[in-house]
Amino acid sequence: MENQQAELLKSWVQVPKQSDFTIYNLPFGIFRNKRLSARVGIAIGDKIVDLSALQEEGFLQDIKLEEGVFLQDSLNPFIALGKSTTRKVRERVQQLLNENNPDLKDHQSRGRIMVGLKEAEMMIPIKIGDCTAFENPSDPLVASYLGSSSTSGCFVPFESQRKVSTIISSGTPFHRPKGQISTLDKASYEFGASRQLDFELELAYVVGKSSKLGDSISAADAEDYIFGILLFNDWTARDIQGQSPFLFSKSSKSFASSISYWVVTLDALEPFRTSLPGQEGDLIPYLQTKRDDGFDIRLEAYLKPEKGTENLLCQTNSRHAYWSAAQLLAQQTVNGSNIELGDLVASGTVSNPDEGHYSSMAELLNVGRITTEDGGNREFVQDGDTVSVRGYCEKGGIRVGFGEVVTKVLPSK
Repeated sequence: MENQQAELLKSWVQVPKQSDFTIYNLPFGIFRNKRLSARVGIAIGDKIVDLSALQEEGFLQDIKLEEGVFLQDSLNPFIALGKSTTRKVRERVQQLLNENNPDLKDHQSRGRIMVGLKEAEMMIPIKIGDCTAFENPSDPLVASYLGSSSTSGCFVPFESQRKVSTIISSGTPFHRPKGQISTLDKASYEFGASRQLDFELELAYVVGKSSKLGDSISAADAEDYIFGILLFNDWTARDIQGQSPFLFSKSSKSFASSISYWVVTLDALEPFRTSLPGQEGDLIPYLQTKRDDGFDIRLEAYLKPEKGTENLLCQTNSRHAYWSAAQLLAQQTVNGSNIELGDLVASGTVSNPDEGHYSSMAELLNVGRITTEDGGNREFVQDGDTVSVRGYCEKGGIRVGFGEVVTKVLPSK
């Protein structure tokens, strides 16, 4: 059935082989170029569908949309229309891009509606109000901190906040953080630039609907509040982190977090649903669900030295996650904390040593030496290094991807 569907659903737009942005995906983002102001677009192959131009030409007239809703510098106003409307827009674009539909393909304004991805300047897609990052029990540091009770039935997700003003988009470099770290001989402490800068492969769930202060959202209902998913690189200074008596020192995380440009909808990820492992014992009722609410998303991290070739360092899969997006959102609101449209909820790292799946350099160092293709050895990210995080799903000839998050590390100021 899936192979048959893959054969039937093709686009008249040329989509490069292994492209993340297939007709099955159609993620939303914000772009601009030399002639266009910031606006909402949908990615297909190496093109962007300018939704404002599409609306002006009457292709969306059967959908209730306010004028100018796509001429925005964030997706928030569009997302606020609700899933019923945003889904109709995506489905309409999917119809227009189908190889058997000539309406847009043969339209005189096609050249204005279809914008080249290479000519576009991508922007942070969401106006972020808050960012909560959760930790997964598969993270060795979390497991050691929480102890053996981390897999008991009474266990709940553990969370901390991220600094919204330091969430940066792909392509934005940052300076190496500073803080209190151990001296090289481990005999005392000193203040200086982190020597153990690390990445973390994660996902960020985009909140698509607000809740009221005092209300709680059960895991069974939580996906109604999630619009889509981004890639999230939760940068960490391990040596600054290690000086804290708590699980995570704020200063070891608050200097930078990197996100991708395109928001992939839950609808696009529907073919890749999976059950999640673990969760032994009986869950507290608000964390219980009756569906497969995990996703089979492959995540990869690459490192490119300033003068060298790109290296695949590690890979993992979100199906290893202990907690689903719905459960994380339920945990965040269980005490009556409200959520706002545009908030981010980060998944935490997901690893599985049995499959050789890791999410950070710290995990890789636990199992052996990190060697680059040029013969060098690494422990952590160095100045001048560029780290690229990529994610995609692939099954039965269908590919849905997130693009990438590319970040260069600059020397400490």
